[in-house]
Amino acid sequence: MSTNGVEKGGIVIIGGGLAGLFCALKLSPRPVTVLAAAPIGEGASSAWAQGGIAAAVSDEDSAEEHLADTIAAGAGIVDVDMARLMVQEGPERVHDLLAYGVPFDRDLEGRLALSREAAHSQRRIVRVGGDMAGRAIMEALVAAVRRTPSITVIENLQAERLLVEDGAVCGVVARADRGQGARLRFPARAVAICTGGIGHLYRLTTNPSEASGTGTGMAARAGAVIADAEFVQFHPTALDVGRDPAPLATEALRGDGATLINRDGDRFMQAIHPDAELAPRDIVARGIFAEIEAGRGAFLDCRQAIGDHFPQMFPTVYRHCMEAGIDPVTAPIPVAPAAHYHMGGIWTDADGRTSLKGLYAAGEAACTGVHGANRLASNSLLEAVVFAARIAQAIPSSNVGSAPTEPIVEEGASADNHEADRRIMADLRNIMNRNVGVLRESAGLTEALRAMSTMRGGDSIENSLAVARLVTLGALLREESRGGHFRSDFPAEQQAFERRSALKLADAETMIADII
Repeated sequence: MSTNGVEKGGIVIIGGGLAGLFCALKLSPRPVTVLAAAPIGEGASSAWAQGGIAAAVSDEDSAEEHLADTIAAGAGIVDVDMARLMVQEGPERVHDLLAYGVPFDRDLEGRLALSREAAHSQRRIVRVGGDMAGRAIMEALVAAVRRTPSITVIENLQAERLLVEDGAVCGVVARADRGQGARLRFPARAVAICTGGIGHLYRLTTNPSEASGTGTGMAARAGAVIADAEFVQFHPTALDVGRDPAPLATEALRGDGATLINRDGDRFMQAIHPDAELAPRDIVARGIFAEIEAGRGAFLDCRQAIGDHFPQMFPTVYRHCMEAGIDPVTAPIPVAPAAHYHMGGIWTDADGRTSLKGLYAAGEAACTGVHGANRLASNSLLEAVVFAARIAQAIPSSNVGSAPTEPIVEEGASADNHEADRRIMADLRNIMNRNVGVLRESAGLTEALRAMSTMRGGDSIENSLAVARLVTLGALLREESRGGHFRSDFPAEQQAFERRSALKLADAETMIADII
């Protein structure tokens, strides 16, 4: 790629979810190009978030209390300084969202209506329409982006590879028509990866198909440091109704009193943790997993706590249940743990800078350390807006072009075998679900690494495979159980592992070769 091409580049954001759109709006009026794999507002986990955004906005709450809850949930490895920054800046970001038109629920006196979720000591979840926060936030941001002339959005474009010169990221290679059309080069002085998580690497997940680790994989393949890769959060209560992705039964249901029972009607969480259904997510997920493995099944019982109010209070969950032939007003809802959130990702500092010059990351693709080993409920949307805003502040004004980045068509680029890639992805999802899921152990993790070592595909598949290998190797190296990572062969926390992890893909590949 020519130096002239680099000089013409501006700011490119990869990802049309909450972090990407919020960052683009905060960069305004500076020109920015957003590359989205699907139409903005679609294909983003942000739009599916039901609970809301956590922030200490009430007089009864404080940033210090929010920080304490975040640290407690993170199982000993939260970056306290980063988490403090997040909770302190959170209320201001909520007011930004209000200014962009997000219709957060209010009480009769006009104050923000707040709910409580698991492991929060206060009611601090700002929500919309009970369980529609993600969709409402994304609709408001999409509208704001559409009316902002400095933002150019290119949809249905799958980013596949980062361009690097002299150790610095200088552009993006993407494929039109969701990875099936022409390849385009986008020169850039700064690239921000906001592509979301890795949930779709698992056969059972609450995430859309776009959440397959492409952004994290691109960064890893370009040489960026990936942190805490082994920590995957499995949402305890995905609706177990045979859908892919699995619809989510929001944490707020349990916050409002719904209970977990098995097929015999027994509340099994009471014997596992003093907080029962409101225990941290990893504990609830393992409790449900154990009941399912024992053949007793697991069900969310909302009949007494919510009852006839269910359709009004939780319309999204109600619709999903009814579509599956289950009326949650009168019947318990079958649930199972599903891959939901990646605490790990591309290592960043407080301003979203990665270990590669010119590359930034925010949202679920990034790893700031604020979640530690286990994310506190509704801190995900908070992290996305706080650090997306900080990226916008951190990108030097010298990185601003006078016009949106113009793509360059790559002539003669070879086509990928999409049918073969689909088969590889299906196999990979089964491997991850079987061996790198809620419960892990050495033999299964080694088997997974061995199977992955024979898989090869186009750039998008290679990005997903890179992340899957990093998650699996991280899980094998961490010989303990902590937060979202549970080893049945090492079921206790170990002080020697009370630290974050960091891997480069090249080093990981060398270790994997020695293991298998």
